[in-house]
Amino acid sequence: MNGWLTRFARRWWAGEYGLWGSALALALTPFSGIWRAVTALRNRRWDRRGGMELEGVAVVSVGNLAVGGTGKTPIAAWVARALADGGAQPSLLLSGYGADEVLLHRSWNDDIPVLADPDRVSGAQRAEREGATVVVVDDGFQHRRLARDLDLVLLAVEDHFPGRVLPCGPYREPAAALSRADGVVLTRRSASEGEARALEQKVGGVPSVGKDRVLGCVHLLADRLEELVDPNVPLSGPLEQPLALTAIARPEAFRHDVARLATGSVDLLAFADHHPFTEDDAHAARKRAEGRPIVVTEKDAVKLRAFADVLGETWVLRQRLVWDWGEEVVRERIARVGVSVRDRAL
Repeated sequence: MNGWLTRFARRWWAGEYGLWGSALALALTPFSGIWRAVTALRNRRWDRRGGMELEGVAVVSVGNLAVGGTGKTPIAAWVARALADGGAQPSLLLSGYGADEVLLHRSWNDDIPVLADPDRVSGAQRAEREGATVVVVDDGFQHRRLARDLDLVLLAVEDHFPGRVLPCGPYREPAAALSRADGVVLTRRSASEGEARALEQKVGGVPSVGKDRVLGCVHLLADRLEELVDPNVPLSGPLEQPLALTAIARPEAFRHDVARLATGSVDLLAFADHHPFTEDDAHAARKRAEGRPIVVTEKDAVKLRAFADVLGETWVLRQRLVWDWGEEVVRERIARVGVSVRDRAL
């Protein structure tokens, strides 16, 4: 979806359009019914046949139910790092849609190979040939051709749950799909830890899912600002009325994060998720910002550094992943995968 349509959909799904939005949802309800039916038929087929198992490599999937913006990329990176620190040889496998995520993973963990392949089976086989013992699949929950040893699903605390499936809501699958996950990790940005605990109870109340499915909760915390080209350049004073420039799934969440570190109002210039920025885009951003500073996400920064001279004063908002609860439980599940792949080799 383009940037305007993404923002419209997010606001509509959040109920911001009142009676008009309700009428639109009613008109599109049959299409959500068709989506649910097609998804159910597909899942029943994969339930019967199962995915392809690879003997020499284990698979950890990090996925979600909703479309975009739940924190898959930083958590997949965290999982890969935990595996590497535990003695495994992980590779990260992405769909290949959005070169920004490939570059971002490589910048976070430069010692962990990153592969991009829309065919997850082919990508996992390539990772195995190149020496990986564990493949971490970023956005793998719905890609069932590849069997997995650990299936983690992320839920954003800010999303209404349970919610409607596409197109009337953000969910790719209904809540009952969590029954095939090995664990759920909640992610939050603006929501409180109390709201996360409330969502934990809701997930536990879904039939066939159970109260023990939620393993933990992660807070994606706006941590600090770094200069776009040289992270050692200090911020000389308050960040005043900046322009938030981004091409991510949830731009309003980014505006909220920027506002925590800025003074005055925060303007937002949002493009479609994974938008390939051009020099014209950089000129448009600088014109919109005039003399004000620009703030971008880490994901956008890997593409925008090429236009640093055009953008002028630009800062990168760094996020820090903080576990509210469940870190040791998740680490233990990941460690089991590393042990299982070593046992296969014996």
